[in-house]
Amino acid sequence: MKKIRKLLVANRGEIALRVLRSAHEMGLETVAIFSEADRNALHVRYADEAVCVGGPQSSESYLRGDVILDVCRRLGVDAIHPGYGFLSENAGFARMVKEAGLIFVGPSPEAMELMGSKLAAKAAVANYNIPLVPGTEEAITDVAAAKRIAGEVGFPILIKASAGGGGKGMRIVNRQEEFEEQMQLAVSEAVSAFGDGSVFIEKYIGSPRHIEIQVLGDEHGNIVHLFERECSIQRRHQKVIEEAPSSVLTPELREAMGRCAVDVARACNYTGAGTVEFLLDENKNFYFLEMNTRLQVEHPVTEQITGLDLVKEQIKVAQGEPLSFAQEDLAINGHALELRVYAEDPQNNFLPDIGTLTTYVRPQGPGVRVDDGFEQGMDIPIYYDPMIAKLVTFGKDRTEAIERMLRAIDEYQITGIETTLPFGRYVLQHPAFVSGNFDTNFIRDHFTPADLAPAPLDEATSKLVAVLGAMLLETKKLPVASATTESVAPESKWRRNRLGTR
Repeated sequence: MKKIRKLLVANRGEIALRVLRSAHEMGLETVAIFSEADRNALHVRYADEAVCVGGPQSSESYLRGDVILDVCRRLGVDAIHPGYGFLSENAGFARMVKEAGLIFVGPSPEAMELMGSKLAAKAAVANYNIPLVPGTEEAITDVAAAKRIAGEVGFPILIKASAGGGGKGMRIVNRQEEFEEQMQLAVSEAVSAFGDGSVFIEKYIGSPRHIEIQVLGDEHGNIVHLFERECSIQRRHQKVIEEAPSSVLTPELREAMGRCAVDVARACNYTGAGTVEFLLDENKNFYFLEMNTRLQVEHPVTEQITGLDLVKEQIKVAQGEPLSFAQEDLAINGHALELRVYAEDPQNNFLPDIGTLTTYVRPQGPGVRVDDGFEQGMDIPIYYDPMIAKLVTFGKDRTEAIERMLRAIDEYQITGIETTLPFGRYVLQHPAFVSGNFDTNFIRDHFTPADLAPAPLDEATSKLVAVLGAMLLETKKLPVASATTESVAPESKWRRNRLGTR
C-alpha cells in the first residue's frame, strides 16, 4: 500500500481549500501553490506550506506542470491532487507525475486519454450495450461526406468537437443549408480551444435533461455508483444549479443508468472518482454523453445525500486501499441543491463582473454549506473562472432543500459586484422548476433579464414617493436635477469594470 504523508493541491480557490480541509482531517501535511494574483488567497493561508509558481495568468502558474513537479521534489511531496480544471484531466501531466515517482490522486493517464476523446469513449463503451445518441462513430473532416451523413441522421443535428467541453466547438444545425458554415465554425473553434479540430455528428435532442452519475472505483476492480445529479439548469452549456437526486428518475431508471455508468467506468479500468454524463429525452430514453475523469464542481450534493467525503475516498483509492463499501451499502438520504454563485450579471447575458467584495457575509443555519475561497474585502481576479462560491443546501426532501436554498440566498450578503444569486432565487421559485418539469432549455424558455428587474411601483406609491422626494429636496434645499441629467442612462457596470475605470 502506498502511504501518502504530504499532499500538494495543484489548484486554487474553493476547490483547493476544500481538498486541503479533507487532507487535514486525514492527518496529512499539505502544500498549496499560488500565482502572484492569489498571494493572499484563503487556500494559501490554510495550507502548511505554500509556494508561488508564477504570474497571474494560468499559463504562467497553475498550468506549469514542470514547475509544480519541481516544488514537489524540493518539499518532499508524496502525492498531487489536481482538483478540477487546470491540469486535472491532462493525461500528459498525470503521466509526468507517475514517472516522477509521485502519486496522482485521480485515474490513470490511459483512462484519461480514452475518455478525453468523445469518439474514443463511444468506441470503448460499445461492447457494453450503452445507449448512444445516433450519429457518426469517427471524426469527420470531409464537409460533403459530413453533410450526407447529417441528412441520414436527420436534422436537427449537433456538430461537436471530439476533444471539447464547456460548450466550445459545438454547433446546432437545423437545416441542410446551414451545415457547411456551421461545421467550419465548429472546426475553427475546436482548433482554437483545444488544438484539435476533430468533430463528429450527433442527432440533436431538442429538450433533454442533463443527468450525470457519480462513480467511484478502486485498484482492486471494485466500482460503484453514488446515484445521480440533475444538472439541467445551464447557461452557455455550463451548469448553474444542480441537485441530487433528480426529480424525474424512477427507481428502475436510476438502477439502469447507474448500471450503465459502472460499465462505462469498467470499460476504461477507471480508478478514483469520476462522472458519467447522460442525456435524458422527453420519453425518458437516456444516452451516454461523455465521462469526466475528475472530481466535479457539483460533487457536494452527492456528498450530502450519501454521507461520503469524496476527496477522502479519492485519497484512499490513490493509496491503494479497497473501497470500504459495496453498492448494496449505499442509499439516498434526503435531497441536496447547489447554486453556483458566479460573479456574473444575469441581467447582462451573464457577462462576468469584476470588482471588490465590499460586503461578503455567508449564510448559516441548518442544512446550509458554503464552499468558497473568498472573504470580505478581497478582489475577484480577472484571470480565472468567475465562480465565487458553491452554495449547497440539504433537506429531508426536495421541498425542504428548496426552502433552505431560498432562505440562504436571502441571507447571503454580497455587494460590490453582480452575482447569480438573484437568478438562483428566480429559478427556485419558478413553477417549472418547482414541479420538476424543466430541461436544459430553461433559460431560453423561461427567463429574460427583465424578470430580475424591480417591480414597478403602483400609481399611489409613485405619487407618494414623488411627494416625499420633493419634501426632502425642499428641506435640504438641494437643486433639482435637470431633465437632461435624468435622461442619461447609467453606464454599464460590467463595461466600466472591464475598462478599468470603476
